[in-house]
Amino acid sequence: MSAATSWMSRLAFGVRPYIQREPLAAFLLGVSSGFPYAMLGATLTTRLAQDGIDKKSVTAFSLAFLVYSFKFLWAPLVDGFRLPIIGRLGQRVSWLLLAGAAVMMTVMYLGALDPKADLAYFAMAAVAVGAAGATFDIVIDAYRIELLKPEQLGVGSGMSQYGWRIGSVAAGSLALYVASAGDWGRAYMFCAVFALPAMLTGLFVGEPARHIVIAPKRGASQVLDAVIKPLSEFLLRRGAMLVLLFILLHKIGDTLANLTFRLLLNDLGFSNEEIATYDVGVGFFAYLIGIFIGGVMYASMGMKRSVLVSLILMAVSNLSFAWLASNGHSNGLLAFTIGFENIASGIGGVVVVAYLSALCNLSFTATQFALLSAAASIVGRFITGTTAGALIESLGYVQFYLLTTVVALPGVFLYFYMLRSGLIEQSIGDVNAVSASETKS
Repeated sequence: MSAATSWMSRLAFGVRPYIQREPLAAFLLGVSSGFPYAMLGATLTTRLAQDGIDKKSVTAFSLAFLVYSFKFLWAPLVDGFRLPIIGRLGQRVSWLLLAGAAVMMTVMYLGALDPKADLAYFAMAAVAVGAAGATFDIVIDAYRIELLKPEQLGVGSGMSQYGWRIGSVAAGSLALYVASAGDWGRAYMFCAVFALPAMLTGLFVGEPARHIVIAPKRGASQVLDAVIKPLSEFLLRRGAMLVLLFILLHKIGDTLANLTFRLLLNDLGFSNEEIATYDVGVGFFAYLIGIFIGGVMYASMGMKRSVLVSLILMAVSNLSFAWLASNGHSNGLLAFTIGFENIASGIGGVVVVAYLSALCNLSFTATQFALLSAAASIVGRFITGTTAGALIESLGYVQFYLLTTVVALPGVFLYFYMLRSGLIEQSIGDVNAVSASETKS
């Protein structure tokens, strides 16, 4: 065999896991999952800032993300409530269609409103987008975890993150370019179509094979099974409270930095075109590189050590925000900052999501992953929405981003302790278990 043929064989072997049905489905699910976040995150921040809304009000809109943080409260409905009529398509597929339609309608309605006319009503519409997007996320996450085979968990998480980034960046870029013509309503209407990839995936792929149907019960026993059992099953594992504490802490610094970054760019005088080119364009490719690195790390280092490395990188990346703030308007430094941060986030997106997925029990996938993913961001989003704007005004951008770096360290130290004490292995659920049918196949 020639060297060229050998190289092509190795390349084909390395690519094959990414082009299987399940990882490709995870990619399409990720595309739809990413776009509501873009509508509520950077896009909405830019829109409000350009409309002259003050910083405290702009950062308060990140409270719309708090709906995501409480999605575990209604996740049991997604696990156990059978929808009428379309429920015949399957538990996961029917909820994908319902939640996707809700996201499309609420996004288009938010785009049609004028924040300067009635800011409070506009805020309620943003919360409605958050509620619809959070429900969409619940179903998408459960569908992805149950669809992927145990050996596909790392690859599937990476493909999901590829999709998430493409969906959020494409929606954010489209919104900015369309809005440059002065029409935010049309921008949001165009972006609503990003809900379709997940909806069509559900229709074509069907119910995930690993979905465990919970036998319906009535009365108090139904409430117990739907709400109490998923939580108690997780909390009774050894080290569960430390795992939850880690999940609460590890993203505070990252969330604080990212949800205020567009304010920094606006105050430094970056134009919409520069933001679209560097924050969206460079960030897009850097994130893809980070996902690839994360996949390699996951395969070569294993889940436990790769998560630790990603936590350290995400904490250090916040220092680049402070560097940009201290230097002012610089396209070169902006490209470096965005590149570093997105590579670190891409790595973390693969390995941390794989870790959270591995914590789930397949009998309660939607509820448990909703709880874990919500806990991962609730503290950071609450602090961002209530104090970030005031902190920036009192400390200045440089000191604020230095503070976000310090805030990220407790999560790193706690995970290191869990790693050394063996609590990581002891808290894992049954997602990594191989069923008899999967062994035969």
